[in-house]
Amino acid sequence: MGQELACCLRLGSRVLSGKAYLETDHLLFRGEGRIKIPFENLKAVSAAAGLLKLEYEGGPAEFELGAAAERWAAKILHPPTRAAKLGIKPGLSFRLIGDFDPGFQTELKDLAPAPPKTKADLIFLHAPARKHLAQIPKLAQALNPKGALWIVYPKGVTEIREVEVIQAGRAAGLKDIKVAGFSRTHTALKFV
Repeated sequence: MGQELACCLRLGSRVLSGKAYLETDHLLFRGEGRIKIPFENLKAVSAAAGLLKLEYEGGPAEFELGAAAERWAAKILHPPTRAAKLGIKPGLSFRLIGDFDPGFQTELKDLAPAPPKTKADLIFLHAPARKHLAQIPKLAQALNPKGALWIVYPKGVTEIREVEVIQAGRAAGLKDIKVAGFSRTHTALKFV
């Protein structure tokens, strides 16, 4: 999601000034204090009169967000699906290269037709190590002109780093345009 707003945070009897950051799986506050609230720990979420209230073990926390309070509450309560974040829509053709979890395979099959015989709208490359990046030039040639290549790689490992993924995509003549959280352990970078 990646949204941020300057605001005040009421936490118990304390009022802190800083910025709130709405991320995919947590809300982060930085300023006079630093607080990270994972959405999985939330017991209740509500918004009224410009105030976003989060009930959790360390709370409640009340964020003075003004008009954004209701939008942020809706995004917390109804986060985008992985398919939505990756631009997977009914009717698009796709290819999977590498080992993907069965849940992702099911998501794709539910939304997209069978893999194409020719060029694909979306190609997903699972790259657990930098050696897998050598496939990018060939995969770029297998894309429809308006298609996208998503490179899915593990977070925080030495076998492959984001900078290497970006360099490999650019070396193949592609442009990196988006990053998305693929799972708790993997990130996805989109190239066109």
